[in-house]
Amino acid sequence: MDQNFSIETTEIDGIPVVTVSGEIDVATAPPLRDRLQSLSSSGKPTLVVDLLGVTFLDSTALGVLVGALKRCRESGGDLPLVIGEPRILKVFEITGLTGVFPIFDSVGEAARSVK
Repeated sequence: MDQNFSIETTEIDGIPVVTVSGEIDVATAPPLRDRLQSLSSSGKPTLVVDLLGVTFLDSTALGVLVGALKRCRESGGDLPLVIGEPRILKVFEITGLTGVFPIFDSVGEAARSVK
């Protein structure tokens, strides 16, 4: 597992913000999936995922995020993503996921979008 990988959860105005750092791949995606599932099953239909500190993500990571988005939307919420790194944004553009996820430049913008 990536030694720099971390997941932290905070809140902005009652909205959970999951901040991820490091690489999200087949080894690190399961803890992220577990965190997102735990939060969405605790009655929080909308979660902000901060990917500003993510240096790499693979198809496993995309699968985790798409699954979390589906759970959030089924509960009447959403899953805005915060992406700053052009290489990470490019992955979402290539896969067509920029049309699926609401994507923002800052956590504040993402949190305000769901109020």
